[in-house]
Amino acid sequence: MSLEQPILHLVCGKIAAGKSTLTRALGERPHTVIVNEDHWLSRLYPGEQTSLADYVRNATRLRDAISAHLVDLLRAGLSVVLDFPANTPSSRSWMRTLFEEAGSGHQLHYLDVPDDVCKSRLARRNSDGTHEFTVSDDDFSLFTKHFVPPAPEEGFDVVLHRL
Repeated sequence: MSLEQPILHLVCGKIAAGKSTLTRALGERPHTVIVNEDHWLSRLYPGEQTSLADYVRNATRLRDAISAHLVDLLRAGLSVVLDFPANTPSSRSWMRTLFEEAGSGHQLHYLDVPDDVCKSRLARRNSDGTHEFTVSDDDFSLFTKHFVPPAPEEGFDVVLHRL
């Protein structure tokens, strides 16, 4: 086991900003596991996620079910890369409870990527068919309306990634 304090890595960025790509890189570090929201949601609720309301309902269920396990992983000395969007103060508040309860460190990776770049990546991702979910331009706009960048007063250790 690592002598370093375990870290909860959080990712914040619009759809197709590169969050999953970053989490894969972070997950290559020793004593680190990735927990991917899209993976779990697509398997637990297949065909049940066609709206923002569906996502909110299903993501809330998943968070309720997995929180204690994430804390246990951190307490066991493993770093966790949480590939869940830390895109709102509410989602970040839940994530804060995890590292605070575990007594671990954290890093909030903020991917500040322009909308046009995200949309281009999204189109490519949709055409490749390799992602668990296909997201339309309308869905991108809807989710982006709810995106809130992290603010200094939230008190996170932010690592900024700019394109």
